[in-house]
Amino acid sequence: MAARHLIIGGGTAGMNAIRTIREEESERSTITLVSAEKPYSRMVLPYYLDRSIAESHVFTATAKVLADWGVTPHLGKRATALDTTANVCTLDDGATVEYDDCLIATGSSAVRAPVPGADGRGVHSFWTLDQARGVIAQIQPGSHVVMVGAGFIAFTILNSILALGAKLTIVEVAPRILPRMIDDTGAQLVEAWLTKHGVGVRTGAKLTRIDDVKGRLRLKMAAGGDLVADVVIMATGIRTNLDWLKSSGVKVNQGVVVDDHLRSSVPNVYAAGDVAEGPDLLSQANAVHAIEPTAQEHGRVVGANMAGKDVRYRGSLIINIVEVCHLDVASFGAWDDARAETASGVRADRPAYRKLLWKGERLTGAIILGPSSDIWTTNDVGMLKGLVQSGVALGRWKAHLKKNPFDIKPAFIATKTTSMLLPETILGRPSKAPGETPVAV
Repeated sequence: MAARHLIIGGGTAGMNAIRTIREEESERSTITLVSAEKPYSRMVLPYYLDRSIAESHVFTATAKVLADWGVTPHLGKRATALDTTANVCTLDDGATVEYDDCLIATGSSAVRAPVPGADGRGVHSFWTLDQARGVIAQIQPGSHVVMVGAGFIAFTILNSILALGAKLTIVEVAPRILPRMIDDTGAQLVEAWLTKHGVGVRTGAKLTRIDDVKGRLRLKMAAGGDLVADVVIMATGIRTNLDWLKSSGVKVNQGVVVDDHLRSSVPNVYAAGDVAEGPDLLSQANAVHAIEPTAQEHGRVVGANMAGKDVRYRGSLIINIVEVCHLDVASFGAWDDARAETASGVRADRPAYRKLLWKGERLTGAIILGPSSDIWTTNDVGMLKGLVQSGVALGRWKAHLKKNPFDIKPAFIATKTTSMLLPETILGRPSKAPGETPVAV
């Protein structure tokens, strides 16, 4: 009898799992996909927002593609219960799906600030395609948009809002912008850059309520004066979509706790992406990394294991990269480790910033900031990521980097980091090119 795979969630993790099952299986299996939405890429929504791409280009798998892959879809449906004893998933329309193994990849949902008026007219989140449509319908040239929250999510759509001709003000309750991505020095440089480009920034600003006043929105602040906006976007965080698993017997902490094969406490139930609490590359402790690269890697590993392979996941590296008005900002690994040895350099006129963190001879974290047009910024982003990811011993090059934190290239080349990284693949084999794989890539 053909193996029955159930994929719950049509995002990056789920679609990569489906692709990998078809690539790796020795015998044709059945795959059922349960997804609340048609499969699409959340990462391209900012380009949809600024009209760079049409809505049709947001989707990652059409009905024809799913049929070609041999997938039975239940789209527009949500899983409401998982009976891990009977191996049955119940959907919100009462239908049930039996499985031999299943992947939980239900992702996360946007969270709004808990203040009066947060769910009112003109107040939006920007996390799903439906939410993106709502924002697109309201922003007009000359509109005043207030973004509540100055984290990574907010910064992914900042350029798109400005491209629409809107005036933008960012409000952040923390003392600095991008508080979970860069330190105080980096945040000061980014804030100055935003101000130079006409973006208002208020940090340490607590929102207390939102009132609809004569067709506009008044944001009441605890201090510093109120703001009046045409559109408010809540970028105040996300939470994992796991409430439906409460009686399943699957162990859940911050996410579904998984081992180094991404199996949950129930051996035939896997988890991937935003919902998975899996190995961190540097510490090997379990952590939730709600980022696109981790979702892609998780999906590939789970798909291979569901197809009968034995693939161990080495762990995910926390990575955040965003471009703000042609300024690249990135951080890798344990960039905020207060116990690490550090070195940094600032060139405020460019502006450019590097911060490097070590444990012993190993680079364990980094922050990098610089103009997108600067080739050194582009090169250093890749090389710093490589040095952190590889864990290469820097030897005498550690002293060089401490003295010259902007001179990354000699250390990267001399330590042969590229040769260490080239053999590393998620599945332990080379990637397949189009024409060499049974699914579209």
